Amino acid sequence: MKQKILVTGGTGYIGSHTAVELIESGFEVVIIDNLSNSREDVLDGIEKITGVRPAFENFDICDINRLDQFFQKYKDISAIIHFAASKAVGESVAKPLMYYRNNLQSLTNILELMEKYELNNLAFSSSCTVYGQPKQLPVTEKSPILPAESPYGNTKQICEEIISDTLRANNNLNAISLRYFNPVGAHDSAHLGELPLGVPANLVPFITQTAAGLRKELSVFGDDYNTPDGSAVRDYIHVVDLAKAHVIAVQRMIGKKQKTNYEVFNLGTGNGYSVLEAIRAFETSTGQKLNYKLVERRAGDIECVWADTTYANQELGWKAALDINTMMSSSWKWQQHLMENQDKFK
Repeated sequence: MKQKILVTGGTGYIGSHTAVELIESGFEVVIIDNLSNSREDVLDGIEKITGVRPAFENFDICDINRLDQFFQKYKDISAIIHFAASKAVGESVAKPLMYYRNNLQSLTNILELMEKYELNNLAFSSSCTVYGQPKQLPVTEKSPILPAESPYGNTKQICEEIISDTLRANNNLNAISLRYFNPVGAHDSAHLGELPLGVPANLVPFITQTAAGLRKELSVFGDDYNTPDGSAVRDYIHVVDLAKAHVIAVQRMIGKKQKTNYEVFNLGTGNGYSVLEAIRAFETSTGQKLNYKLVERRAGDIECVWADTTYANQELGWKAALDINTMMSSSWKWQQHLMENQDKFK
C-alpha cells in the first residue's frame, strides 16, 4: 500500500512540481488548495506527466473546522508538505496583516491537528528571506537570523520559531524546514510551470511574458546595489531540483533518519546571479531579446544572497543538477505552451 502524502498548496508552482516527483517516487498524493493563486486545471498537468490524478480538496486551511473534517477523512497521512502561504515580498509590504493572518494561522492549524490526529512528519516551505540581508556570503544554516526585510520574510522566521517551539514541547513530532532560494524554471514536458494570476510578482514569469509580448517591458528594480553590475544578486534554483529535495526530506522523516526531530536545510545552487545576468542567460538560451529598463529599488528586496548548500549536499545526498540556462529555456518553453493554449489559460 502506497504511503499517503498531503501537499498543502499543491496546485501552486512548487507544490505541483513536488506532487509529480512524489508520485513518480511511489507515493500517493492528496492536495489541499484554495486556488487563491493557482488553478484547478494544474491537476491536468500533473496527470499528463504521471498518469495519476491526485485527490484534491478545495478549501482554505486557515479554516480549522474544515481542516479537521479533512483529517477525519484522511487519517492515514504519512507526512505533510506545507506550501500553502502568501508569498510575494512586495505585496507583503503593502498588506502585512493579510500575510500574518494567512501564513501563521495556516501553520498553527496544521500543527494543532497533527497533534490531535497523531500525524508525525512535516516538511515546511521556508525561505532564504529568514536570513535578512546577510553580513557574510554565502549563507549557511548556521548564519545569523537577522531582522527580516519584509513581512513575508518575517512570517517565515516566525513560522520556523513556531515549529521549533512545538517540537520542543512534543518529541513525537518531526519536521524539516527547507529554506529555498529563488525557484525558477518549469517541468521539461511543459505541462507544468509558474502560472501567476494577474501581474507576476517574480522575475522569470515577467521575463517570459515580456518576451512573449504580453508585457511592454521588464522593470529591473535597482541599478545601484553594491554588486558587480548594480542589480540585485540571487541564487536561482530549478523548481524540479527543489521538488526532488522535498521527496528526500519526506523519505528522511518517514525512514526515521533525522539527527534531531527538527532539521533545517538550505536549498540552492550555491551560485549567485544578478538580475541582469539572469536576463542575459534568458536571451542566450532562448534567442529572445528582452525590452527592459532600470528603475528604483523595490521595498522589501535584499541586495545579495546565495546559499552554501554543503550541508544539504552531504546530509540529504541532494544536489541541484540543472543550470541557469536550463531554468530559462524551460521557462520559455512553458510560456510558449501557455500561448499555444491561451484560450484554456485565460
